[in-house]
Amino acid sequence: MSYLNQRGVFMQMMLPNASEPNTIVSMQLARKELGWNAEQELPTETLVDSAYVVAVSSDRGKTFTVRTNKNDVDGDGDIDNDDKAKLIALAKAYVSIINP
Repeated sequence: MSYLNQRGVFMQMMLPNASEPNTIVSMQLARKELGWNAEQELPTETLVDSAYVVAVSSDRGKTFTVRTNKNDVDGDGDIDNDDKAKLIALAKAYVSIINP
């Protein structure tokens, strides 16, 4: 996250292996809050409003399912299939970038 953009997505992918047959993409969506440590006289950065999501694919990243989504990620006021579709699209995009 930069100074200008206070929101970010941190992603990690685990490819299938001997002990896990699925492709797993974990995502953390967060907002950065800037602060000030008066004692040390230094600026601080804290991640707040974090949401954790796990997307699982059994076909090497072609399709994904999202385990429970409890967050309104698109900001329209409700938690619905649109939120789930956006998270799945994000997972698919990440897999295609990491594994072109």
